[in-house]
This record gives sequence, C-alpha cells and structure tokens, in this order.
Amino acid sequence: MKVFCGRANPTTGSLEWLEEDEHYDYHQEIARSSYADMLHDKDRNIKYYQGIRAAVSRVKDKGQQALVLDIGTGTGLLSMMAVTAGADFCYAIEVFKPMAEAAVKIVEKNGFSDKIKVINKHSTEVTVGPDGDLPCRANILVTELFDTELIGEGALPSYEHAHKHLVQEDCEAVPHRATVYAQLVESRRMWSWNKLFPVRVQTRLGEQVIVPPSELEKCPGAPSVYDIQLNQVSSADFTVLSDVLPMFSVDFSKQVSSSAACHSRQFLPLASGQAQVVLSWWDIEMDPEGRIKCTMAPFWAQTDPKELQWRDHWMQCVYFLPQEEPIVQGSPRCLVAHHDDYCVWYSLQRTRPDENDSAYQVRPVCDCQAHLLWNRPRFGEINDQDRTDQYAQALRTVLVPGSICLCVSDGSLLSVLAHHLGAEQVFTVESSVASYRLMKRIFKVNHLEDKISVINKRPELLTSADLEGKKISLLLGEPFFTTSLLPWHNLYFWYVRTSVDQHLAPGAVVMPQAASLHAVIVEFRDLWRIRSPCGDCEGFDVHIMDDMIKDLNVTGLHSICPAAAQKLISCWNILSTGD
Repeated sequence: MKVFCGRANPTTGSLEWLEEDEHYDYHQEIARSSYADMLHDKDRNIKYYQGIRAAVSRVKDKGQQALVLDIGTGTGLLSMMAVTAGADFCYAIEVFKPMAEAAVKIVEKNGFSDKIKVINKHSTEVTVGPDGDLPCRANILVTELFDTELIGEGALPSYEHAHKHLVQEDCEAVPHRATVYAQLVESRRMWSWNKLFPVRVQTRLGEQVIVPPSELEKCPGAPSVYDIQLNQVSSADFTVLSDVLPMFSVDFSKQVSSSAACHSRQFLPLASGQAQVVLSWWDIEMDPEGRIKCTMAPFWAQTDPKELQWRDHWMQCVYFLPQEEPIVQGSPRCLVAHHDDYCVWYSLQRTRPDENDSAYQVRPVCDCQAHLLWNRPRFGEINDQDRTDQYAQALRTVLVPGSICLCVSDGSLLSVLAHHLGAEQVFTVESSVASYRLMKRIFKVNHLEDKISVINKRPELLTSADLEGKKISLLLGEPFFTTSLLPWHNLYFWYVRTSVDQHLAPGAVVMPQAASLHAVIVEFRDLWRIRSPCGDCEGFDVHIMDDMIKDLNVTGLHSICPAAAQKLISCWNILSTGD
C-alpha cells in the first residue's frame, strides 16, 4: 500500500504531496536518528552495563529468577547486556516496527533468540498472563526512554503504566533514579532568542528606534525547551545568579506518577541582576547506592571536567522565564520547576508556593504569535544589531529618491529599514496570516501603518492592483521564510524573484544580488559519531542496524543523484574500516 507524504518544496516553498512506500517515513526516521550516536556513547553504555549487572546480581542473591522488561529496546543492546549478565529471560518492547524488526535480527545474529523476546507494541499495550505477551510480571525494569528534557519522550506515563501492570512491586530498575538540576542566569545573548529587542537604525535625521509591541514584551514566549550544547557557550555570554539547584528526582524503582506537579527550591542569589534564563540538565543513577552515575552536567558542574563525555543525543536545556525579573544578591527567592507528563517549565517566585496549587500547573503559552512565526535562531538574527547595521549600510547604497520597495521575506523588518532610510513607498508581502497580523502590530506601534503596505498573499500571486499599479525599483529579501528548514531552502528567494519579475521596473535592483555556497573539509573529534557505523558495541554485533541505515540513506539519495549515492557508499566503507 502506498502513502502520501507532505513536504515543503524547497524551490517554491509550497506544500506538496508525494507518493511513497508505506514505510518510507519510518525508514527515513531511522536513517536520520541518533541511534548511532547513542551506541557510540561509551560512558552511557558502560554505566548501563554496570547497572544491569548489579540489578541482576541483587535479584539472584534473593534466590529469584531474573526476568527483565526492556521498554524501548531499540537495537536490543540493553536486553543482550541483561542476558549476558545472567538474566534468565528478557522481554524487549519496541513500538517502532522497522526498529523492532532490526532488533529481532540483531538478537538472532548474537545468539540470544532463546533468551530474548522482541515485542512490537507500545508498552501500554503489552499484556501479562498465560496467553499474554509476558507470562508473569518482570522483576527487573530496564529502560532508555529519556531525551534532553528527561521526560519529553513520555518516560513518566510509560513508567507509571509499567509499575501498575507489568513489573513486580519490589522490582529493580535500571536506571534507579534521575535528578533534574537547574541554574539561574542572566544572559542578554540567550534572552535575545526569546524576546524582540528595540532595533536601532541610523538615518540622516538621527537614530530611529523600532520598538516591539507590548504584546510581545508581555508574552511568556514559547513553552518548549531549547536543546543546546552548553559546553560550547562562552562563559562571557551569561552571568551566574544561583548555585546549581537539584530541582526534583524520580525514583524509577517505585510507582511513578505522570500527573502535573511543581517543585520549588529556595536559594540566595549569588549576584544581583536580571533573572532571565534557566540552564538545566539531569543525571541518572544506575544503582540504589548512587555509585554508578551518568550525568549530562556541563563542564563547570562536573567534578572532573577532563573526563567529560561528548553527547549529541542528550544535551543540556535552556528554559526562558515568562518575564525577566530583577533579583538582589543575598535576598532569598524561590525557583520553581513545573512539569506535566511530557514537558518542564520554570518560574521565579518570592516565596515558596503551595506545590498542590493548581494555578502553578498551568503551562504558559505564546499569545503574541511571534514565537509561532520566529524560531529561537530567528529571534537572535533580528536582535543582532551588527547584522541590522550591515543591512542598513547595504540599503543606503541602493536607495535613491523615489525608490519603490517590495520586501518578500516572512516577518522581516527590512521594510521598516527601507522606510526609515528614505524609500518613497514600501510594500511587504506576508504569506501567512500569522506573519501578516504580527507585522501589522509592529507597524502600528511604530506609527507606520499608513506608510508601509502589508499584503497577505504568496509572492507569486501578486497583482498590479496589490502594488497600486506601481513598478518595483528595489526588491528586498533577507532571505528568511517560514518554509525554510535548511540553509539551501532559501533558494526560495530565487524562485520569488523570478515570479515577481513582471512587477519590476527596468533596471530594478535586487537585494541580495547574489549568493554563494561555501564548504570546508574538517575533522571533528566527536560530531562524526552521529553518522558513523557502530559495528561492535560493548561486544555485541550491531552491523545489521549499520547496514539498514546505510541502505536507507543511499536509496534516498540515489533517487536524487546516483553519483552522490556512490560517493556515500565509498565514504561509509571508509568509516566502517577506519581508513
């Protein structure tokens, strides 16, 4: 059976429906996933292996059979570790069908088919009983259900269900416990990824300031976490306002609740400043004693930074407070971590809140629409004053008396720059209703609603009437488009420039006038791991997964460029042999 897959055309920006094999999206998901990165994470693998050995040993010491439930088995690695550690039987749950099929083959390849049963179901669908998927409840629970935010992959509901229906009351869990940490900081750089700052433009008449509407300033912003490699952030980009605070822990060996909750920690600010951003990470303890620990802490929170493990599948988090708040050194405040079954968010309080108060469980959401239109890097671009100055400098070289400008980027302030720098008339095209409404509000608060015409259309649908019968002498673009997920998708500007050609005056200037693609060959110490073959992982052969990812990547590329596909095969073979 065939399926239709929707995807944005990188040339036109429009959504198109393509007929693909029914498993196409799932297979590509594996090819693009971080499975390889996880399997290359030596620290993670060793700690899991140690924790599993210890758990099996504790169960055996009680004179019991070691029956393991592995939720989210992936390649089956943790199940094979469990059997090698002495487990009597392991039930490996994997909901993702292509991955479950790969796990069956990997388990068979390594000779564990008689001790590991791969079950292609969601764990909440698994049954226990004489005719069920499991004959009885397991007494060891092994999982790797965590993302950068810890709970974003549904760890809490999965654990909650498992304890109620799939494992014994006194089961061993690997990992045994997780703890989430937070640190409050002031950071203009990071805050610029969340709020629109005033933008300054130098004109012949002096400085003009583009101010954000009050709705944007009051908006709590996007509630979603921002994954980041904090080890790559310069310490000069933030000021630490608090110690590292353990916000909450989850004991996976006991009944887990997925209900909304909040956890507060009182602290004494280390410095006075504007509380804006919460940096967060977590660690997991594989054993009840906490001797086997795997941590995501950035280097400054590590006891031995020299042994820092690089990871890309787990990173650290940046959360933005709903509003920045002034705090005073030494004056007590409370940082509150809120979470529901999938998400975490933070707030700052003057006193410790009632953690059972339902008012504290309401997740803040964007109500200004800017955070729906602009992602975090886009906010950073707009707030980059140096970038704005360069655009202004370029505009000064092309604007002449009587210039009629058309801006074709989504949610761009270039139209405002063009007006302030002397354009006679400015039109801006906003292809979405969200960007149209946002720009109307920005123009209104800056008293430009009668000076810049906003057109809610796709550029290729423009008519002469939309432009009041005038010909465009300057076509502007940053370019930024909401349909552009990758840098080269901005070739959409090339398409737009062609589609509006009929509206351009003779000799019209197009800015940007040209584009070039640059590439450089580099050697990474770690980043290559996310795409390199794994081969052998802790003594287990996972070549089957490597071959599957290679075949999927090559198949997808071959349909576009056979020569490039052949190059990919050669590169993969080099990585496989280590040459």
